[in-house]
Amino acid sequence: MTITKKLLTTAIASAMMVGGAQAEISNETVKIGYLADMSGTYRDLAGPNGLTALEMAISDFGGTVNGAKIEVVSADDRNSPDSSSSTVRRWVENEDVDLVAGLVASSVTIAVSNILEENDKLGIVSGSAASSITNEHCTPNHIHYVYDTYPLANGTASAVVKEGGKTWFILTADYAFGHALEGDVTRVVEENGGEILDAVRHPFPTSDFSSFILQAQSSGADVVALANAGADTTNAITTAGEFGLTQSGQTLAALLLFLTDVHALGVNSAQGIQLTTGWYWDMNDETRAWSDRFMEETGVRPTMVHAGIYSSTMQYLNAVKATGSDDAQTVRKQMMDTPINDMFAKNGIIREDGRMVHDMYLAEVKTPEESKNEWDLYEIVRTIPGEEAYRPLSESKCKLVTQN
Repeated sequence: MTITKKLLTTAIASAMMVGGAQAEISNETVKIGYLADMSGTYRDLAGPNGLTALEMAISDFGGTVNGAKIEVVSADDRNSPDSSSSTVRRWVENEDVDLVAGLVASSVTIAVSNILEENDKLGIVSGSAASSITNEHCTPNHIHYVYDTYPLANGTASAVVKEGGKTWFILTADYAFGHALEGDVTRVVEENGGEILDAVRHPFPTSDFSSFILQAQSSGADVVALANAGADTTNAITTAGEFGLTQSGQTLAALLLFLTDVHALGVNSAQGIQLTTGWYWDMNDETRAWSDRFMEETGVRPTMVHAGIYSSTMQYLNAVKATGSDDAQTVRKQMMDTPINDMFAKNGIIREDGRMVHDMYLAEVKTPEESKNEWDLYEIVRTIPGEEAYRPLSESKCKLVTQN
């Protein structure tokens, strides 16, 4: 019997229910397409090492699922929705790709998710941040796994306002992710009694932040918030340091900062920055053990995105194994019905809007004196329970959510 592209037949379903037998899958192929920024602004946070994390999951799973070989294809998204849409359309329509993984730039993810819905294929989003991906842009064909802008704002922005940062200047990457983060931060700042003095948008990507940092300084805001990511964030932080922004009394808030960004900046430049993360490699024995394996493969410690790619791939393959199917809706339902308990998350759940809800963490970059080695970068300040971190379904605009 080949891997079914439809729901299990009544006969097989009955056999499974009565005799506990597993639906058979002959030696066909489960095909995963990895799409990410492999060479640009977001290369380090996901990129080629994200592909390594995915391949580690497949290897740990055994390389096959119910007798079917697991194959991988990959492509550079070039941070281009048009290029990525062409790639994914070819994958799902001509190359029989079952799952699209990775998915980093939010504009790319939103474009790709429409193609997945048209073709009833599945996508798991591990790199994108825009909370709109499981809000107004939700579909029944994708899952948002690692983090989004809603808990980033709830964590970092809320903490900074409570520490006295009442007036804000937001520097925003001018595309879907930046817009979503700016909106979520504005909400949190105002709900906590703060004020947004100005929000300025910069082209994506940007190498020269001089004029933007000068605007931020002249605003007189208590807090200069960076609603960008990857190389844009590190370039902006470096420029802020050169212009003496924090020395003049303003607080610099990096709203999305990855482990690789902090490593590139070094603790001398990044010390004291507070950030929100969905995972950290040095939290416990389980995270350290997996991270040691990852570092043996790549030479670097994993970001939360790398860990999320591994975890989500394992969850997907387990769902294919359990159902005997690679049908998108069958697998998605099985993933929704199965709590996530692994090195990435404990008691994680996938909601009807596609949001994977799990604990988030407010972290602070260590001082040079506190850091024991080049990757000993974060002190976890507090855990933000998943039900507090993410947008409640009562506020959802997702078409999949039934409001009472």
